[in-house]
Amino acid sequence: MGVFVFLPLVLPLTAWPVARLAEQHLHPRAATRLVTAVAGVMALCSTVCLGLLMVVGTAQLPGNPLPDGWSDPEVREAVPYDEVAGKAAIPALIAVAAVCGRTLGRHTRVRRRAHRALAGLPVTEVAVLPDAVPYVYALPGDGRSRDRIVVTTALLTGLRPAERRALFAHERAHLAARHHRFLLVARLAAGANPFLRPLATAVAYTTERWADEEAARVLGDRRGVARAVGRAALVARATPVPTLAGFATPGPVPRRVAALLGPAPVPARGWPPGFTAVGMAVWTAAAGTAVSAMSSANSAVTMVLILHAATPL
Repeated sequence: MGVFVFLPLVLPLTAWPVARLAEQHLHPRAATRLVTAVAGVMALCSTVCLGLLMVVGTAQLPGNPLPDGWSDPEVREAVPYDEVAGKAAIPALIAVAAVCGRTLGRHTRVRRRAHRALAGLPVTEVAVLPDAVPYVYALPGDGRSRDRIVVTTALLTGLRPAERRALFAHERAHLAARHHRFLLVARLAAGANPFLRPLATAVAYTTERWADEEAARVLGDRRGVARAVGRAALVARATPVPTLAGFATPGPVPRRVAALLGPAPVPARGWPPGFTAVGMAVWTAAAGTAVSAMSSANSAVTMVLILHAATPL
């Protein structure tokens, strides 16, 4: 196993270039799927390796419930610096579980509260709340209720009819493409490995760009959607349900408007050429993801064989 057990913990650094270049040069749909997949796989691999290190560290603690053979020298020799790495992995894995559990729990609670807030309103695609705070968000169904767009009267009164159409087309794109799932995977990945936070930020941007492009395609008016995004950013406040997709988020709005004022992105056929900046970033991220997966699989198999040999039947 050796040093390979540590590789998945640092290989997310190889995906940093693609987090920036993909959102600039790839179609938003392709960028979202690519960055989310890379983040999810790398997070899973780093968590697996933390778990393997934790086994070694836990086995060294007095009074541990693990088999005595798991603390044999043969097991510890499989992990370099086993005294430090094995014991350090215990609080690290507990922290990962706590952060991811909190993220998942918050996401679930927010959706439930949002659906309860709509109780008593007509069951329509668009739920208009009589609220003086201007905001809008896409609310996915929970199995018992349908997908809905939640918007307040304050925001609707601040937009022109054409801008309202752009707003609703944008939110429908969020719901149709299930963007909340991409966002949740990216947030969980960032919780599992802090090196993946740039990828979560990139996914938050590319999902908005994906919805912008879908709205522009449906309405056939890129400039109109750009005006709607800019105006909504001026009058709207942050959505009270930050785990869901919203129309106007403060950070990427200027970049979104600039992208909409430019030509429509063309979906790429296959991977970008390797001699371009984005191509090199994509291939580097893919290589890092593949090495991470192979390292974690190799470490897991090796550890299972060692533990099996060290544990008498």
